[in-house]
Amino acid sequence: MASTITSSQYIQHHLTNWTYGRHPDGHWGFAHSAEEVAEMGFWSIHVDSLLWSFSLGALFLFVFHRAARSMTAETPGGMQNFVEWVVDFINDNVRGSFSAKNDLIAPLALTVFVWVLLMNLMDLVPVDWIPWLAGQFGHFALGMDPHHVYFKIVPTTDLNITAGLAVAVFVLMIYYSVKIKGLGGFLGELSFQPFGKWGLPANLLLEGISLISKPVSLALRLFGNLYAGEMIFILIALLYSGGILWGTLGGFLQLGWAIFHILIILLQAFIFMVLTIVYLDMAHQHH
Repeated sequence: MASTITSSQYIQHHLTNWTYGRHPDGHWGFAHSAEEVAEMGFWSIHVDSLLWSFSLGALFLFVFHRAARSMTAETPGGMQNFVEWVVDFINDNVRGSFSAKNDLIAPLALTVFVWVLLMNLMDLVPVDWIPWLAGQFGHFALGMDPHHVYFKIVPTTDLNITAGLAVAVFVLMIYYSVKIKGLGGFLGELSFQPFGKWGLPANLLLEGISLISKPVSLALRLFGNLYAGEMIFILIALLYSGGILWGTLGGFLQLGWAIFHILIILLQAFIFMVLTIVYLDMAHQHH
């Protein structure tokens, strides 16, 4: 692909989602260019991000459900040992960071960690493989120009996905803050902390910023790190069009970055899980 289009077009193609929405003339359909994606606006749907995120979520549920059904205390297999290790790891983190009593937190932390990790791991799939297959399918089955077939495979490089996860955590924060402290207690913390009743305007400003910054930081931290990692993979892939020497260098660079990126993938899933636990613990606490 990179040999038939410019570098900027190659990068733009790999960073554009498979989008379904309303065209300016009123009909609904898939976008065939980055310009059409922009014209569709806020209410368009990133089909590839939703497809991969739901598929990976289903894979997580299938594997853990199957491991639970085949659980045995006599001769545990490799899958059972792996699942038990993950559950123990999550349980230790919840016990260390969550001081209240809530049976939802551990399953939520497990879901967040494994789901985000699986979505992040898609960043290790070579950037051209699956988009190329999607382009060929679009060309032969639908008669489309392969360059106009967009298919991103890393859901966490889509701000809509990371923001959706962050908003879900934020809703739980508000829900438990009101449930544990009452509506008056929750509003009282926003109004009277940290300077007391005489500092109400400053309290609302500081506490409001602190509250809103939590989901914003959750969404942007995960998105920014994975988006930057994907961008580096794409830039390295451009070297393959420069001949044998540059292609060989690109291969070594891609291998090195993939090995280093494993740390980022694991770390970002862990951070998202830990912050989810901590934020929900704060929602359960009284000043």
